[in-house]
Amino acid sequence: MKIGLIATGAGGIIIIVTILIFSSPVLFPVQYDLFLDPFKDPQDLFTMARVTLQNTGKAPLTNVIIDYDGYTDKIPILKPGQKLILSPPTGNKLEHVTVTTDEGISMTKPYRLPTKMPGMMGS
Repeated sequence: MKIGLIATGAGGIIIIVTILIFSSPVLFPVQYDLFLDPFKDPQDLFTMARVTLQNTGKAPLTNVIIDYDGYTDKIPILKPGQKLILSPPTGNKLEHVTVTTDEGISMTKPYRLPTKMPGMMGS
């Protein structure tokens, strides 16, 4: 009876660990995947903004279109692991960014703000 419970528990743990390992994007990256990070840092006189894109999949992404609320950039190909840091156009509202690709990726993210700490520049 005890051996059966121990075997069942061990089997369950092995199944859970196996699922976690094989679903890990680090060990087994998906075919098409994209990391998008729009960032803005409002200062007293100006706002610094950037958009980071990285192909985190294992295949190239083609015709990557970055839409900054009306103004667009187009990247013909983004190779696996390739990372780009883009500057949004001047006069943009800096609310959100939408990225689409020929492979079916479509994501929209709002600009994130930095954590402000007392005594730091821009706080």
